[in-house]
Amino acid sequence: GQQAAEGGQQAGRGEQAGRDGEDGGDYDEFKEIIASGTVIVDFTASWCGPCRMIGPKFEAMEGEFAGKITFIKVDVDEVEEAASECGIKAMPTFMVYKDGQKVDEMVGADEKKLRAMVEKYA
Repeated sequence: GQQAAEGGQQAGRGEQAGRDGEDGGDYDEFKEIIASGTVIVDFTASWCGPCRMIGPKFEAMEGEFAGKITFIKVDVDEVEEAASECGIKAMPTFMVYKDGQKVDEMVGADEKKLRAMVEKYA
């Protein structure tokens, strides 16, 4: 559901200083990133063991498929709005977006499955 917040409070549009480009830093930024091209999102959490195991593999694939697919990591504790809007129930969850539309999703730290999903959209 896309209800407008009561009172229509505007999120600060100013760029945060020192944000590193790899992070889906806030929800607006997340929506901006997934709006164009093919994007694979890794919904992760710092306390999640399997996330830490698959993280480096996700980053390695990012290098491999650079230019074809955008890879971003979203920390569910830092960007709770994205996690709840996307219905994340377990970590890690990987979602594929094409021009803002979710086209695929996978739950779990399975490198083979993740690679197969990435290759399908590359």
